[in-house]
Amino acid sequence: MQTNKGENLIVQLSFSFSIDSIRYCEYLNDEKKFSISNQLLRSSTSIGACVREAQNAESRMDFIHKMKIAAKEADETHYWLQLCNELNYGDCLKLIESCVSIIKILSKIIGSTKRNIIS
Repeated sequence: MQTNKGENLIVQLSFSFSIDSIRYCEYLNDEKKFSISNQLLRSSTSIGACVREAQNAESRMDFIHKMKIAAKEADETHYWLQLCNELNYGDCLKLIESCVSIIKILSKIIGSTKRNIIS
């Protein structure tokens, strides 16, 4: 399942998203919002880590499993970002948009990989 990580859209997007999330969490820490910052930091950086791990999956089923974990982490991240937005903890709308895009891409990857197994 290994691919060239430099040319893989979801690998690139999830890595960039992690960097942006880390920067936002640094802002949250400066604002003394430690609890939500820690939760957000863990879930948001886990997306990219799971996606990268999936690139070295041992089978298509293992790939799907790892991508599903990434999707769950993305969904959790979306939750924390929605809380931040509702609580007016700085501008996180770009992060929310990026997270939604990542969720959609992960869903498509999982769905198409499942279809390819059945075919």
